Amino acid sequence: MDANKARRFLEALKGMGIEGYFFERKDELTLAMVQREVKACTQCPLSRTRKSVVFGEGNARADLVFVGEAPGEEEDAQGRPFVGRAGKFLDQMIQRIGLLRKDVFICNVLKCRPPNNRDPDPAEVDMCKGYLFTQLQLIRPKVICTLGRHAYNTLMNADARITKIRGQFTEFNGIKLLPTYHPSFLLRNEERVKEALEDMEKLREILKKW
Repeated sequence: MDANKARRFLEALKGMGIEGYFFERKDELTLAMVQREVKACTQCPLSRTRKSVVFGEGNARADLVFVGEAPGEEEDAQGRPFVGRAGKFLDQMIQRIGLLRKDVFICNVLKCRPPNNRDPDPAEVDMCKGYLFTQLQLIRPKVICTLGRHAYNTLMNADARITKIRGQFTEFNGIKLLPTYHPSFLLRNEERVKEALEDMEKLREILKKW
């Protein structure tokens, strides 16, 4: 499938409601192909202010995928997700599960940094979330861990407060999903770290079952 066909395919998926759609032949589309499409994306104004497109990184066949909300300043500069202080904290959280960064896949809802690290705009989410859904459908993890309310609300089409749903398993298209706090939030609210570590223990336990 060439780049133009891939782009049309992604657009068609969005039109069909990609949240509920699964590929019948995953070998026709790869993460590398989607990454090329994302790097060329100019659908929203963030494409004019970004330094880098932050597609995500890690194991393309990971059992566990972490989903954040959007790249920050350091991520925008390096083109990699979670590389600043929050990224180091996330690495520690992953280690609590008994895994390393290379064992999981890490990405965000938005692939470009919002100016001044503001919250994602709903219109930006609508234009970008199809890429995230495609990533998840291609990786097909056993578990998704959403970091912060924006990632959870995007995947679940909800409007929930993270303090209300944190630590409670649900499902996204048949995949177990556990919401927890965003590492940046934990750096500002150390009293919540214990809860996040409890969530990592839940992930460790559920992954042991496979």
